[in-house]
Formats: sequence, structure tokens, C-alpha cells
Amino acid sequence: MSAATTTRSRTTRATRTPVPDRLCAEAVDLARSAAEEAAAPGVVGEHVGVVSEGDRVVTHYFEAKEPGYRGWRWAVTVARASRAKNVTLDETVLLPGSDALLAPEWVPWSERLRPGDMGPGDLLPTEAEDLRLEPGWTGEDEPPPNSIVSEELAELADAEDAELTDRPVAATSRGSIASVAEELGTRRARVLSRYGLYEAADRWDEAFGPKTPMAQAAPATCVSCAFLIPMAGSLKQAFGVCANEFGPADGHVVSLAYGCGGHSEAAVMPKPVRPADHALDTMRVDAYALRPERGEGSVPAEPDGASEDLGHS
Repeated sequence: MSAATTTRSRTTRATRTPVPDRLCAEAVDLARSAAEEAAAPGVVGEHVGVVSEGDRVVTHYFEAKEPGYRGWRWAVTVARASRAKNVTLDETVLLPGSDALLAPEWVPWSERLRPGDMGPGDLLPTEAEDLRLEPGWTGEDEPPPNSIVSEELAELADAEDAELTDRPVAATSRGSIASVAEELGTRRARVLSRYGLYEAADRWDEAFGPKTPMAQAAPATCVSCAFLIPMAGSLKQAFGVCANEFGPADGHVVSLAYGCGGHSEAAVMPKPVRPADHALDTMRVDAYALRPERGEGSVPAEPDGASEDLGHS
């Protein structure tokens, strides 16, 4: 027999589903008793199938009637030793079927958390490798200003600077690094990284940015509004805080390109123009007689005497 034939026969034997053992397949009552013992009497339904797991290893499936477990099945695995007639119990477990009602996939709390979910007393720890943060300068490793070590380090630094450049070294007072770090807002254990700044800027620009419908209909942008409170740091070139209590973004960070109808320099709505008075009074009806009454008017009521002939032909 060739090597190819041997390999093909082994592959066929390995992939072929074994026939269920007869004694294990007939042990339905044993499997039902095990399922009822694991669950509770009355919740184990009809026997729905038998699956061979291997040589003399069979799994019996029973319908599960527990509320909330639609499509689930009780799976009881039994086995028999070689040349033995007694069937023994291996395990009992509740498994979902093909149409089972399953819970949604588990998501870590850090990914489930949404803005506004935190309440009073809640703690939100940040990860050590949070991409939004980077190490700051706390001054813990800096020696005290009056220590001998600090003076030696200062003299060594001045000497090295003098060797590298011809310019005179400017004398700096101890503690100047701390004051600069305090002014820049970096004297903390961790500060916002560039990624954290960009992420915050994108989020604020989406909520109160120039592409919002409110900004599209605004008479002017926030950069010229008196209600805009400037921010510190690198974000002050693009964002500020709105202080207009009647505006839609009061107390929120807004883009300088954002705007609303509450702009401080918005044009005052003109008063409605007062219509001119009517030249003729058309609101009153005047009654006029078809013929003037007697004694009134320039035409005498009675005709004069016979008129003389004026000689006209």
C-alpha cells in the first residue's frame, strides 16, 4: 500500500462521523434524570436528538422550557467503557440552539460608558497607557533649590553650556522651571496628549461648530461676539466658552466659527413701518340726495317768467 493511500484512509477515518453507540443511544431515561436533577422537574421537555461525540460517547438533547430560554436545549453526555454494558454519565449542560435567544455580546465597561453616564460618587479610572494622556512635569525629581546637589548640577550645566557656545550664559534663578510649568499648565502627573487634544477638538466642533444648522443661519460668528470667553492653551486659537444665558451653547465650548442668533452685535430688528394716513376717509359713508331740496342751492326752485327772445335764429 502506498503512502498516499495510507494518508487518504486515515483522513477519511478521521473526518467520518461515528455511528452512535447503541447502548448509549438507548440511555434516554438516564440522560433525562440527569437533566431534571440539574434543572428542575417539569422544565425538561421532549427528547429532540442524539449526536455521537466519539467511540461509545453520545450526547442526548432535550428541549428546555425555562422562561427566557427559548431555543435552548439540555445536553447530557453519556459514555460506555470498552466491552462494558453499563452506561455512565459524563456531564449535563444547558446549551443554545440554532434559533436560541442569546444575550448581546459582552462589551467592557470602558467601551459601554457614554457621556452623561457618571453620577455623584462614581469613579472613572483612566488606564496607564491612555492615548489621550502623556506624562507631565511635577518637579518630584528636581532637587531642592538650596541643596548641594542642585548647585553642583547648575555649575556643571553652566560649564557645559560655556563649552558649546561662545555666547554668555544667562543666569537663571532656581525654580524658574516650576514657574514656567505652572504657567503652561503642565505641572501635573499627566497632561493631555496631542491625540487627546485633537479628539476633544473634533467632538466640540461637531457639537458647536460651523457646520451645524444654527451656525449656518447665524448673523455672525462667535469670534466677534462679546459673550465669548477665551480659552487658555493651544485651543484658544479655535475655541472658547459661550456665556450667553439665552444662547443654545451657554456654558459649552464652542468653535470660533460657530454662531447663533444671540450674537452681541446682531442687527436690531427694525420696527414695523407705520402706514401713512389715508388721504380720503373711506371708512365713513356719506349720503348724497339725487336732487337738492327746496330753498337750497344756487338754482331757484321756481322757474322765472317768460324768457325774452334773444334774437338767436
